Amino acid sequence: MEFDEVLRKRRMVRTYDPDRPVPPELVDKLIKHALRAPSAGFSQGWGFLVLRQPADRERYWAVTAAPGPGDAWLTRMRTAPLIIVALSNKSAYLDRYAQADKGWTDRDEARWPVPYWDVDTGFAALLMHLTAVNEGLGSLFFGLPAERIGAFQEAFGIPEEYSPVGALAVGYPVADKRSPSLRRGHRPVDEVVHHGRWMTPEDAPRA
Repeated sequence: MEFDEVLRKRRMVRTYDPDRPVPPELVDKLIKHALRAPSAGFSQGWGFLVLRQPADRERYWAVTAAPGPGDAWLTRMRTAPLIIVALSNKSAYLDRYAQADKGWTDRDEARWPVPYWDVDTGFAALLMHLTAVNEGLGSLFFGLPAERIGAFQEAFGIPEEYSPVGALAVGYPVADKRSPSLRRGHRPVDEVVHHGRWMTPEDAPRA
């Protein structure tokens, strides 16, 4: 598939064929493509928990989700035959930039303008998401409830230094209900893209 076509078809899918597993070779491809993501200092401070077995997926949903009356989308997502949890490791970045060629020996987190460990792991998740589209799969990137992260880490033996950035549900898509959020439409390009500078001093709002 041409890259432009992948982008055109890209969307978040919430309903999957529960009787059609993702072939092992495609699971491998998703992970291999994730590992091609950029990372600051080539720190590669990420980890991926791959859940393919029904018992593992059920454990995931049991410790992270409790569908309520308005969570029909969550019930549909449970049909996904594959879940990949993307985790970031901040210490890998602090250690890498304390090395001689970087020289931040104090490992001070305040040196980082944004948490690149999370940003880079998000890049890796996006590469998996786009790879899924290219292979005729559907996927959805979603977060873990903050209050359930501890239970998730305990249930799956996640080392303390790894924090979940989000998870990808992956599978073969079936008829899906469009998210009502899409009614908002895309914001106009001239509202989000600014060339040269955001605004001139004359255009800046006055107090």
